[in-house]
Amino acid sequence: MKKRYIRGKETDIKVMTYNIHHAGTDAILDLERIAVIINTSGADIIGLQEVDNHFSERSNFEDQAKWLSNYLGMHYAYGANLDYDPLQEGEGRRQYGTAVLSKYPILSAENHLLSTITYLGNPTEQRGLMETVINVKGNYVQFYNTHLDDQRAEQRYLQIKEIHDIANQKEGTSIIVGDFNAAPESVEVLKMTAQYKDVFAELGQNNDFTFPANKPDSRIDYIFTSEDVKICTGEVINTNVSDHLPITAELVLKKTSFNPSAKL
Repeated sequence: MKKRYIRGKETDIKVMTYNIHHAGTDAILDLERIAVIINTSGADIIGLQEVDNHFSERSNFEDQAKWLSNYLGMHYAYGANLDYDPLQEGEGRRQYGTAVLSKYPILSAENHLLSTITYLGNPTEQRGLMETVINVKGNYVQFYNTHLDDQRAEQRYLQIKEIHDIANQKEGTSIIVGDFNAAPESVEVLKMTAQYKDVFAELGQNNDFTFPANKPDSRIDYIFTSEDVKICTGEVINTNVSDHLPITAELVLKKTSFNPSAKL
């Protein structure tokens, strides 16, 4: 049975998605640079990809999601797609995955590992979908964050099908963000837009490229919304801190009626 959530008043929010490349693209590890970009953007809810948690020397074994949460004064949830034993007994597990930061309370969080096809050559990395429910001034929003396969359309298509299956179990407002590693005209992204609104396409900004950051020529980072969300603006932020450019969207969560007799 689908869960139903109470909606509050119409509310403006700003969301962001950002592949941070574990904050070390230019060989300078500096999480504060990432935090400043997020803070300056004014984003309320942020989906981050390529986030380390005690992973290795490349990120100084930092719990990056927790560090950013503390620096920004935000709630956070973390989903590990790679999960390895620590190098030394008693240390934290070595993890790599996605994170959600939010100015509003995160009511629940669950990381879904997406299917991985076994290939004889160039095996693919485990991917996931981070599912959260966030209370935005009484509006209960299903906010999803993902990072899809970077090698094969077949794999991405399967992962998007699974994203649909997971998200379709919930009613109400859905926002899905992430690095999809696919262009707007790809079969995979067209499967997403068959059910969700692509913010930048809706705004006529298909050429607002996000990758690579130093000379962007592809749009592979997305913010998708359910039909009940009003889209106001979309922006690409110009920065060289990661190999991807972050994007933001100003949205309006529409007030809807609620049936008090419906089961939660």
